[in-house]
Amino acid sequence: MTQYRSTNDEQELALQKEYMKKAASYVADLEVEIGHKPLCCVTTFGCQMNARDSEKLLGILTQIGYEPTDHEEEADFVIYNTCTVRDNANQRVYGRLGFLNSLKRKKPHLKIALCGCMMQESSVIEKIKKSYRFVDLIFGTHNIFKFAELLVTMFENHEMIIDIWQETEQIVEDLPVNRKYPYKSGINIMFGCNNFCSYCIVPYVRGRERSREPKDIIKEIERLVADGVVEVMLLGQNVNSYGKNLANPITFAQLLKEVEQIEGLKRIRFMTSHPKDLSEELIEVMKHSDKICRHLHLPVQAGSDRILQAMNRRYTKEQYLALVDKIKTAMPDIAITTDIIVGFPGETLEDVEETIDVVRKVQYDNAFTFIYSKRTGTPAASMENQVPEEVVKEGFDKLLKVVQDTARDRAARLQGQVMEALVEEVNEQDESLMTGRLSNNMLVHFPADRSMIGQLIKVSLDTCHGFYYTGHVVG
Repeated sequence: MTQYRSTNDEQELALQKEYMKKAASYVADLEVEIGHKPLCCVTTFGCQMNARDSEKLLGILTQIGYEPTDHEEEADFVIYNTCTVRDNANQRVYGRLGFLNSLKRKKPHLKIALCGCMMQESSVIEKIKKSYRFVDLIFGTHNIFKFAELLVTMFENHEMIIDIWQETEQIVEDLPVNRKYPYKSGINIMFGCNNFCSYCIVPYVRGRERSREPKDIIKEIERLVADGVVEVMLLGQNVNSYGKNLANPITFAQLLKEVEQIEGLKRIRFMTSHPKDLSEELIEVMKHSDKICRHLHLPVQAGSDRILQAMNRRYTKEQYLALVDKIKTAMPDIAITTDIIVGFPGETLEDVEETIDVVRKVQYDNAFTFIYSKRTGTPAASMENQVPEEVVKEGFDKLLKVVQDTARDRAARLQGQVMEALVEEVNEQDESLMTGRLSNNMLVHFPADRSMIGQLIKVSLDTCHGFYYTGHVVG
């Protein structure tokens, strides 16, 4: 494989490092002004892609002199990395902005920034300009690599800075990252989406698919492993499309083989997989791998062919079930999770029964069920036959019960087994317990010392509590 990185990207990286130095001088001045080291709070809404972006934002903020805090009320810089997949995500941001306004009145030096998918919507920008004039900086999904430059612009100006790009070909990595977990990390392998599902705003706010060069991905993972990371999650809106647009095309399965060769890396996860192009090659690579986790997130969204067609999902119920059968035949121990939307325009209770039939046949280990949310700018938003709320609720409640019963039964089958868990953190409810994650993505809580965090250990799954286990360390 030949490595490719444009000269422009190298120049951009050097430029942003210069802006970091300049931003650091402004933060140093702020420290003198307020009498303590400035604190920053980065709040993430939405998916793992956003979580990874937030680690990049926090990396730059700490590099230029801020210290992180989880508490907005004590921060001197607050940034919301927003999501716009569902309307309630937007409403949450507007609600929190009201709180920030009151904070800024008490603390005039407080800087407030908004970024992420929600900022790519022109109607959102107009609303913020009109009703939330106290926001200092707004940028979107395509120019996050220019964060240091935008910060300098913000410090040098006293009006709202808005910098929204509609698209970009640039991929600028190797900027500072402040990881949430020392032992695991997300890795962007691609950006954007070409699928244009009729309900989804993501292709419009994230842009078209752009894959990173494989050698850049490998190099980044090698650095992470050298820094103590044992598990990586490869991130993309549809990882199965990875590599198609590269100068030297490569499949996602081929990339996984390359990642497997990295010495010291213990676990590989990825998401999300679109059913329309999950290849037999990928199934074979997963089947024979000791590192790829036995978990596959495979969104079905609906079980009715009529609704799937209206959603532009490009597979049928029969094709989806046949794919699941192939996966389970190759890997009987695999955990399959999914996303399901209820209440898509024109959906009837009979259509929901088709979805319930899929849930029963697949036997999902978990399913994330959502009520359809109309997103302005998507084809589905202007479709006729928007479903009445009471019909949606009836179908949703019925589906949810089947999902929960099925997932509970799936989890119970592992009771009494000994499995390997990555110790992730101290249990939130009981500090005498640690929380670990199994290869199949289920959690197990067990008595252990916090020195085990980041280690892979054998755990007996003593008691199933529906969606998690309690157990004890073996050996």
